Amino acid sequence: MKRFYKEAAAAPVAGGWQVTLDGRAIKTAGGRPQIVQSEAAATLLAREWADQGEEIDPARFLLRDLADYALDVVAADRADVIATLLRYAETDTLCYRAEAGEPLEARQIEVWEPLLKAAEARWDIHFERIGGVIHRPQPAATLKRLEAVLQAEDDFALAALNTLTTLAASLVIGLAALAADADADALWDIANLEEDWQAELWGKEAEYVERRARRLATFTAAMEFARAVRG
Repeated sequence: MKRFYKEAAAAPVAGGWQVTLDGRAIKTAGGRPQIVQSEAAATLLAREWADQGEEIDPARFLLRDLADYALDVVAADRADVIATLLRYAETDTLCYRAEAGEPLEARQIEVWEPLLKAAEARWDIHFERIGGVIHRPQPAATLKRLEAVLQAEDDFALAALNTLTTLAASLVIGLAALAADADADALWDIANLEEDWQAELWGKEAEYVERRARRLATFTAAMEFARAVRG
C-alpha cells in the first residue's frame, strides 16, 4: 500500500491520547478508536507511522498491533487472555531442565534459578522444577496467585505480556520484562538459553542469527510499549 499521509502525530482526546494522520484519528483493526492512556504510548505509535516509507510495510507495526490487541481482544475477554497466559506458568520453560548431571542442566540452574527464585520471593509462591520433558503440574496456590497478579494488570499491559510471554515461552520472564528496570537483552539471553546452547555446540547459522535478532526486536518493542502505557 502506498503511503497516504504526510504527518503522524500524537493528540490528546477524551480518555487519553490518539494517533492522527494528517489530523485524522486512526482506529483499531476492529474499528474502535485507538485511544491509549499516555502521551508516551501515543508518541511511540505515531513514530511507527512516521517511520514508514513510501510503501507501508504492515510488518513494521509491532506497537500498533499491540494496541489493537489490547482494545479489540483483551478488553473483550480478559478472562480468556489471562487463562492463556496462565498456561505458560503451568509449563514455564524455566521449570523444565535437562536430566540431572548433564552440562546443560548446570547452565540452566546457573542462568534460570536466580530469576525463578526472585519470582517465588516476590509473590510468595513455589514452582516445581522438572528434570526432562514429562509434564508435572504446578501447585494450585502458585497458579491462583499468578492469576491475581495478571488480574491487576490493565488491558495494554496484558497485551504486551502476551507477546513477551509467548516469545519467551515463560510467564516468569514475561512478568520480569514488565519491570521498569528490566534489561531486554539479558532477559532474551535467559529465554534463549537452550537455542544458544545448541548454537554454541553446532555453530551459529545465518538463519539462526537473523531469527534471534528479529525475535529480540519484537520482545524489546513489547517491553517499550508496556513501559510507555504505564507512563
